Amino acid sequence: MGALYTTTVTVEGGRSGRATSVDGNFNQVLTIPKELGGDGAAGTNPEQLFAAGYAACFESALRLIARQQKISVDGTTVTASVSLHKDGDGYKLSAGLKVNIPGVEKGEAEKLAEAAHQFCPYSKATRGNIEVTLSAE
Repeated sequence: MGALYTTTVTVEGGRSGRATSVDGNFNQVLTIPKELGGDGAAGTNPEQLFAAGYAACFESALRLIARQQKISVDGTTVTASVSLHKDGDGYKLSAGLKVNIPGVEKGEAEKLAEAAHQFCPYSKATRGNIEVTLSAE
């Protein structure tokens, strides 16, 4: 099966550079956070970009699962935290997803979040590769 969508982003300058999509709709300055030795200049970093993508994808998956089960999830938020860790001579990532579904009991929210975690393409890509913790309220 062919790809439903493909995007291309070019980075020049690594963590202290610029990321630009081929269509020009995405054009971001990349900076190193102070915690990693950067100067704290305005810009974003790979961990923030990954967190934004993961949260957006996960919430869309959750909404699809909820719609299939005829459960209202208006006002839902997904907060993704991505951490960079030292790993021997290199580095590794971990992620946390916090799902908030107003008006849905915690047990039901946990079931929806787990179903979304099985469905979400980002979750599938990270499964077995990085630690991902999931919580729901």
